[in-house]
Amino acid sequence: MTRPLIPLRPTEVSGFGGVAVTPHHLATQAAMATLARGGNAVDAAIAANAVQGVVAPETCGIGGDLFALIVAPETGGAPKTLNASGRAGSGAARLAEELRSAGIAEIPQRHPAAVTVPGCVDGWLELSRTMGRLQLGEALEPAIRLAREGFPASRELAASFAARHDELMTEPSAAPLYPHGRPPLEGERIRRPELAATLEAIAEDGRVAFYGGRVGEALVDAVDGNITLDDLARVQAEWVEPLGLGLFGCKGWTVPPNSQGYIGLLALGIMQRIGLAPPDDPEGWHLAIEAYRLAASDRDDLLADPEAMTTGPEALVSEDRIEQLADAYSPDRPADVGTSRRASGGTAFMCVTDPDGMGVSLIQSNFHGIGSGISVDGAGFFLHDRGRGFTLERGHPNELAPGKRPLHTLSPTIWTTESGGLAAIIGTRGGFMQPQLIAQLASRVMGHDAAPAVAMAAPRWMVPLPRLGAGSRVDLEPGVTEEIVAGLERRGHAVERLDVPQAGWGPMSVIRIGADGLRRAAADPRVDTASAAVG
Repeated sequence: MTRPLIPLRPTEVSGFGGVAVTPHHLATQAAMATLARGGNAVDAAIAANAVQGVVAPETCGIGGDLFALIVAPETGGAPKTLNASGRAGSGAARLAEELRSAGIAEIPQRHPAAVTVPGCVDGWLELSRTMGRLQLGEALEPAIRLAREGFPASRELAASFAARHDELMTEPSAAPLYPHGRPPLEGERIRRPELAATLEAIAEDGRVAFYGGRVGEALVDAVDGNITLDDLARVQAEWVEPLGLGLFGCKGWTVPPNSQGYIGLLALGIMQRIGLAPPDDPEGWHLAIEAYRLAASDRDDLLADPEAMTTGPEALVSEDRIEQLADAYSPDRPADVGTSRRASGGTAFMCVTDPDGMGVSLIQSNFHGIGSGISVDGAGFFLHDRGRGFTLERGHPNELAPGKRPLHTLSPTIWTTESGGLAAIIGTRGGFMQPQLIAQLASRVMGHDAAPAVAMAAPRWMVPLPRLGAGSRVDLEPGVTEEIVAGLERRGHAVERLDVPQAGWGPMSVIRIGADGLRRAAADPRVDTASAAVG
């Protein structure tokens, strides 16, 4: 049966001033307003992130983690890279043993073990202190205003809170999100006064307003002491060395482990080594799918807190590794490769450039939509479930243990020219799918020089994390040609054709900077709140 083409029409914006692309038009507006009041791209990215967490708590919020990559004229080529992902609490070993003793193989979503120390606020503070131009309170002002005065519920927010109604209704932070005791309707006004007060306290008093005092004590109580006040006293934000790889005449950069971001760069490196085929050619689709499957094949064996890993970050994207994996590629059939686990996620990626040449690739997440579903009494926010990135397997590098960072799906990228200037920013939500989505969009934009809107509208594919003996299953959005479908099936892929574009395969965001400084950007039409703007 031929699936009907459902046209996607992203709007491309272009200009020489500031640009912002985010998953929500209110976050984009906050970024642009912050640039207009004299802020730089870092200030604007913080403003966008804070607003996103207020108006779309099904994607991110101050109870989650953050990664950021920043390129500026003064950074000298390699981006400044911030890992603000939180560590497991002091009670992690006890909880892991309790779960194993109960015969539970994976960390449950609504469980204290699923909650690590939230890194987002530490990330904002460090970004603002070291690279921002405005005071943090100025960047947070749009979010505080929207939380206090209200905003219209989006379709995605309404659906997310309807789906988890029975679970969340008893949580202390849930009441504003269930007006009149029921899930919100699309367009209904939502106010979050407790969250507004928490953000205002962070703006006025800094770190202690979140990780100490009343909010810190309430957070400790919410997770039954798994996280202690001493755990909260440890700063979660850390500047790290980025991972970079020469690709398509530029250099692609991402956050090193505990992020899985290396997989996207590695897949693109394999594609480059073998040789790109036209994007409308069945061989090109097979190559992209196989490059990702090869790159992701041992993710769950290797990836963990970098202090526990047996493979160094640079080795993950080395020329030897690219050559070894490229040698395993067959143009005729899928490789038999494999790992074990799969995780989806609720995440928000946003990218901002300012008129002075600074670019910020920022990603922030609750992990599974609203996260653990556990909220902090009197503070107005929910806690993420990033602890579910750990395994309970004894002796594994990624075993749940106190003070460790878990395997993290967040995979932002930023791209520089050969001379070190800003070339592009590309990122997405999508849990474990993020590297394969990055590989698809980046190969079109960077490898084939496609216009952002054209690349954004192209139909996407999704493959599960590869497992030994499972073969290759490929899900396809509508609009894929019969020639490509037949070519994939002939090469041994089990193809599933979907009837509608997939909102969960994004939203992606892209900004491309030309040699003349022109910025071209596009938001993802798969999510109706996503937007791009240029100043």
